[in-house]
Amino acid sequence: MLKMMTFFQGLPGQQTVPGVPDFPTSSQKLPPASEVESEASMSEASSEDLVPPQEAKGAPHRDEEEATKKKKKKRPKGLANVFSVFTKGRKKKGQPSSAQPEGQPESQPEPSGPLPTAEELKADLERGRLEAARPLLVLERELQAAAAAGGESAEELVRRQSKVEALYALLRHQVLGLLLRPLDVAPERLRQALVAARPRRWLQLWRRGVEEAAEERLGRRPAAGAEGLSEAERTFLHMGRTMKEDLEAVVERLKPLFPAELDVVAAYAESYHRHFAAQLAAMAQFELCERDTYMLLVWVQNLYPNDIINSPKLAGELQRLRLGSLLPPRQIRLLETTFLSNEMTSVKELMARALELECQRWARDVAPQRLDSHCHSELAIDIIQIISQGQAKAESITLDLGTQIKQMLLLELATFLRSYQRAFDEFLERGKQLRNYRANVIANINNCLSFRTAMQQKWQTQDLPGHLLGPLSELKSHGFDTLLQSLFGDLKPLFKRFTQTRWAAPAQTLEEIISTVGERLPEFSELHDCFREELMEVVHLHLVKEYIVRLSKRSLVLKSAEQQQQLAGHILANAELIQRFCTQNGSPATWLHHALPKLAEIIRLQDPSAIKIEVATYATWYPDFSKGHLSAILAIKGNLSSSEVKSIRSILDVSTGTHEPFKSLFSLIKVG
Repeated sequence: MLKMMTFFQGLPGQQTVPGVPDFPTSSQKLPPASEVESEASMSEASSEDLVPPQEAKGAPHRDEEEATKKKKKKRPKGLANVFSVFTKGRKKKGQPSSAQPEGQPESQPEPSGPLPTAEELKADLERGRLEAARPLLVLERELQAAAAAGGESAEELVRRQSKVEALYALLRHQVLGLLLRPLDVAPERLRQALVAARPRRWLQLWRRGVEEAAEERLGRRPAAGAEGLSEAERTFLHMGRTMKEDLEAVVERLKPLFPAELDVVAAYAESYHRHFAAQLAAMAQFELCERDTYMLLVWVQNLYPNDIINSPKLAGELQRLRLGSLLPPRQIRLLETTFLSNEMTSVKELMARALELECQRWARDVAPQRLDSHCHSELAIDIIQIISQGQAKAESITLDLGTQIKQMLLLELATFLRSYQRAFDEFLERGKQLRNYRANVIANINNCLSFRTAMQQKWQTQDLPGHLLGPLSELKSHGFDTLLQSLFGDLKPLFKRFTQTRWAAPAQTLEEIISTVGERLPEFSELHDCFREELMEVVHLHLVKEYIVRLSKRSLVLKSAEQQQQLAGHILANAELIQRFCTQNGSPATWLHHALPKLAEIIRLQDPSAIKIEVATYATWYPDFSKGHLSAILAIKGNLSSSEVKSIRSILDVSTGTHEPFKSLFSLIKVG
């Protein structure tokens, strides 16, 4: 799985993104005044720039209303039309002059000494002396007063007004040059620029500059050298890191300097958010590859809200802005659906490929690895890793998506395990002549433990569903059958001796059987301990079952009580030998301990009523003990009448309950 890296971590060989926004310098060409001042006179000092950004969004509507009102008024004619520009700024009773910046006191001290000339102000502004803004405002007021008084010619007023406008253009150039690169400016200079920026809607230009700075910063080509990342991933990484570092600089360095009503953090955050969202929305319109779909969702659902919006340095500022998601909910749902489909297809293909490689190793007769003296296969590790990576990828987007994919992965894992079991069965049939056949059988049985343990740890439960355990149980059972086939074949003629010799020397026969089993047990040493115990239980069951099969052959009929008691004694001795041998070698099958001794007791007893009680007890231990099996055992007792046999058999018609757990024994034994 692609290893996720947060955008603020450095990547090997990747150029560090500077922490300070690279704002446009003062040498940039600024928009002409006409672009932002068409709704008001060139001489009018607008207070609209003092409105915080959130409120300023309604400004165009207010402008339209003002324009409508102006149309309704009677338009001035003749020379009055020329001079009306100056009278607009005349202070009404109880209202501040429009030339006076909003937020300043109504009356400010006039500059001491004689007012500088327009030429002197021009020289000061060219040297970057922003304190010239105050005498410029005074100069403009004098011009307005002169226009109102009507003592000067229109030509002179226009000439003086042209000089004022030129000075304002120069002031604007100086002010915006500082505001558009605020982090490079000394705090005191920035404060001066902020005061001077209040008239003439220059803050609108500043906000536009912030938008352009966000677009330029986020739109830069990401640094090369980030190996292993696609172009889209490098773009996401660059935009996320840039936005985070730039906004941290705004919060730490600009917020203390800017007036609170301007909300400098909101101006930058909203601009960066809009451009980031626009970039992602444009990308989402295309048919994305699996990897880029995943990365797009990770940024939208995880990294952007958690590592940027809710990052320690920004959370307090950005949470109040409610910037929202980078993509609309409907588009996110479509991307999530695509991701789930892509991921499940990938998981299915990867698991099929892993099984194919495992089958190829079997067919090439490659010996399995040995791990801690056990035959080992990597298949279970590979499959669980594929499953885990699929779930981890979904959870790295959202925990809810992780929950959705978990159920899908469990179903796909069950399908895989069934395919694995079928492939193993084919190998058991076709690979018998291979040199490493038995070792690979043992390795795959051991795999069942790896699968079971990994699934229990992964999903933190001991109770795995049957559709997951079923295929593993069948695989293990078929593997045991294969490993024991040769041993059980060797034991078959030995068990036949019981009936062939009419139980003349049962102890010697059983000792030979036990000796044969003991010699073959080292063949199973490379199984995990738990499977050696399970296999020993299968051997234990086989010994008991085959012993009962020989007792049920009806070839032995004993008519005297002494003969029956002697046989019962042999059976008890043999039962003890089988139990001791199997228990010492790890068999956990305590449920088999009663099987032979209880049959011996049925054979020993002579009173039909006592036999009935023993049979009823026996049926509680082994519910699959049928009338047919009972008849075969009672056939040994040649001194029972048919009516007594029928009466004893009838006891099995009465249900007396069973001991738990119940495992099959007599259902494995066929009687004629």
